[in-house]
Amino acid sequence: MKIEALTPVGLYLLTPEPITDVRGFFARCFSRDEMVGAGLVADYPEWSLSFNRRRGTLRGLHMQRQPHAEVKMVQCIRGAVLDVAVDLRPDSPTFGAYRAIELSSENRRSFYIPAGFAHGYQTLTDDAELLYHISVRHAPDHACGVRWDDPDLAIEWPEADGRTISDRDLNLPFLAALTTEWRIGTV
Repeated sequence: MKIEALTPVGLYLLTPEPITDVRGFFARCFSRDEMVGAGLVADYPEWSLSFNRRRGTLRGLHMQRQPHAEVKMVQCIRGAVLDVAVDLRPDSPTFGAYRAIELSSENRRSFYIPAGFAHGYQTLTDDAELLYHISVRHAPDHACGVRWDDPDLAIEWPEADGRTISDRDLNLPFLAALTTEWRIGTV
C-alpha cells in the first residue's frame, strides 16, 4: 500500500499495490501499522455506505464540529466520483483551499481526510457507491457544512445534466457566514 501526502497538508491518498497472477490480484488497502507509522488515524468505529443512483449526484460539503470532528477515509467501491476535501481548519495557512481526487472502483484508491476538512463528492457514473471509515461516532448536533457552489471556494465540479442535490445541501451556508461563526466560537 502506497501512502502519498497531498496538499493541503493533512490529506493523503492511499493506493493499493496489487500482486497479480493468472487468478487476478491481491492488494492490501489498509494497514493499521503503516497508517500509525505515517502519523494517521487508524481507528474507525463507524463504517458507512453511500449509494447514488444517478450520475451527477452531488453530496456535501459536510463535516462535524469539535469536539466531534471526524477523520474520514473514503473509497469508491462501485462506479466513479470526484471526491473533494476543503480545508476549514480556522488557523490553517491553506484555509479555504481544496483538493479534488477521482476515486473509482477501477483505481481502488482511498482518500484520507483529516478533522477540520469539509467533504463532498459528485458522482461521475450511475450507481456509484462509496465506503466511509469514520473516526468518531456520528453526532448530529455537531454536523455542519458549507455550500458546494461557494464562489469563495471556486471548486471546479464536473458539468452535469440534471445535477441532483438535497435540499439540506442547497441550504448550507456560504464560507463567509461559517467564518463569522468560527470567529465567535460557535463552530
